Amino acid sequence: MESPDLARMRETYARDGLDESQAGDDPLHLFGRWLDDAVSSQIHEPNAMALATATPDGRPSVRIVLLKGIDDSGMTFYTNYESRKGHELEANPRAAAAMLWHPLQRQVRVEGPVTRIADEDSDAYFHSRPHGSQLGALASPQSTVIADRSALVAYYADAARAYGDGEVPRPAYWGGYRIELESIEFWQGRESRLHDRLRYVRAGSAWTRERLAP
Repeated sequence: MESPDLARMRETYARDGLDESQAGDDPLHLFGRWLDDAVSSQIHEPNAMALATATPDGRPSVRIVLLKGIDDSGMTFYTNYESRKGHELEANPRAAAAMLWHPLQRQVRVEGPVTRIADEDSDAYFHSRPHGSQLGALASPQSTVIADRSALVAYYADAARAYGDGEVPRPAYWGGYRIELESIEFWQGRESRLHDRLRYVRAGSAWTRERLAP
């Protein structure tokens, strides 16, 4: 099979820039504006983010999760606590995440410590999910080795027989995490690879803003 010429693949960035006066002093306000732009541009799953975790000895792993909430306390996502990322966050409770909105030539990166959210908040979100997704969360032993797909289908069938159309209890091994926002970086593509990068770093209850070279 002939491989694509990866070395020659490149994109020309030529959208409007991001200067300090446009960005403002509050990164959450800027993030909200950018997320609104992504939604109005009909980008597929604009809340998708690459989440990076690591083992205590520094072995990283990354996967896509969905951002389900953001406020002054941080960014929230949900998963199985017994998954690989769950085990890594238990042992090394820090994470980094990146969101790419390529049609807008924008990227946002965050870093910070991670904690579990309150059980009642996980309960509320779990019960807002479609019934099938609730059964799937209950049935799947996420990140563990299984014999084949038929085994997974059997786990789901067992859960469906147990609960039918009734309420599915949130499994104790499934819930939300919050990334506390120590830093947020906004990247805007520019011509000649002279991209705009503005990073906000938490300083107590306030933020400091700095420009990074691309």
